[in-house]
Amino acid sequence: MPAISSDVGRIDRALLRLMGVLLVGASVALLDTTIVAVAIADLTKAFDTTVRAAQWATTAYLLAMAAAIPMMGWLTDRWGARRVWLATLLLFLVGSMLCGLAWSIESLIAFRVVQGLGGGLILPLVQAMLARAAGPRRMGRVMGLIGIPGQLAPILGPVLGGIILGSLGWRWIFLVNAPLCLLALALAFRHLHPALVQRPGALDGIGALLMVPATVAILAGLSLIGDLLAVPIVLLAGGAVLQVGFVLHAVRRGDRALLDLRLFRYPSFSVATVMMFLSGACLYGPMLLMPLFYQQARGLPVAEVGWLLAPQGLGLMAGLWVAGRYADLAGPRIVALTGTVLAGSGLGTFVFADGASLTVLSAALVALGAGLGGIGVAVSATSYRDVEPASIPRATSLLTVVQRVGASFGTVVVALILNRYLATLDGPGSSSGIDAAFERTFAWTLGFLGVALVIVPFLPAGPPATDDRHPETRTTT
Repeated sequence: MPAISSDVGRIDRALLRLMGVLLVGASVALLDTTIVAVAIADLTKAFDTTVRAAQWATTAYLLAMAAAIPMMGWLTDRWGARRVWLATLLLFLVGSMLCGLAWSIESLIAFRVVQGLGGGLILPLVQAMLARAAGPRRMGRVMGLIGIPGQLAPILGPVLGGIILGSLGWRWIFLVNAPLCLLALALAFRHLHPALVQRPGALDGIGALLMVPATVAILAGLSLIGDLLAVPIVLLAGGAVLQVGFVLHAVRRGDRALLDLRLFRYPSFSVATVMMFLSGACLYGPMLLMPLFYQQARGLPVAEVGWLLAPQGLGLMAGLWVAGRYADLAGPRIVALTGTVLAGSGLGTFVFADGASLTVLSAALVALGAGLGGIGVAVSATSYRDVEPASIPRATSLLTVVQRVGASFGTVVVALILNRYLATLDGPGSSSGIDAAFERTFAWTLGFLGVALVIVPFLPAGPPATDDRHPETRTTT
């Protein structure tokens, strides 16, 4: 396959072809996330469980993704990105089929872990391969371009999810992944070629045994607060100890660690990592809340809810397009600042949603989506500007793990807070009481954006001066 030029002003045909091939696979993971978010209420009814239990169908998926992502650097070094990409898509396909056959909430959560182990590598592989092919000077535009068609999946996800849930039932929200997975596999066999050089290394098993249980224990402890006293404390304390152990272990091993913490020596990468955590919480927390808000607080059927959530996807697509054009020219800081203010205005509308019309709420979703899109592009443009090309896969692993942990944190915290507010209502409660419960929960997600606003000034103010670290990149993967 021909080399991709590092010409700052041009995104050539070879890079566009690579983007198209990877986009099909990325759409599988994106579509799955938004479809399942709409189905939380249906899952609680189907398995006769609570929102706090059903949200673990999302949280388990995110945690499995977080567990798989650190393996990306080692896997791609050992077998090459093409083989890992194919194996990832196949595992995601198997997990989706198993989820469609689940017979209880426990089995669904277990199968979502299988699906998450595959899905965890899809998006970071896309990001790593495109970052290596584009270089930091074109990263903002590449993320903006791939984001526009890529966000058709989140737009269609809620709509398709509502249609499926209203006609075929919840099992088909997983079975619908099969055609896209098969298409992505066929395109990868045809267009992706193995890299000429592979550099196998040893897997950091100790790091995996420390980090994964630490993350699960902390999030499980948070989700159990309010039910039991001793168990959450033990889980949180144990998770913290394991996390400290992982950090000490990773620092000692350097670039041979499961996650290369030496990357934090780059200030731009450190700031981008914090923003990645917060953006994950700000995206997935509201993603859990929105469908429940429309169904429980506004009493709307699930088929309508899907259409009502589509404006967020439209806003996200617009935000990616605009931010992708300006992040490389104006610098990440102003793009992230604008995005944070926009997203805050959108979430703020839901904090004071009592009596707001559906038109106003839809406009708020557009603002929220556009803001999150701007933040995402700004963080991506910042992440790789000082990182050596050889370290891009490991940088992507670390960034995506942080985002998935942030997403899990946002989901668990939002489910916990909403459940506690709803529990204070007497019986079914009045509609105003349910509205208040959701508004207070939305206020917590607005708090995440408030923290992000404090971090934004530390992002780089201008674009990178040169592209010397990436003199030539190729589409071989």
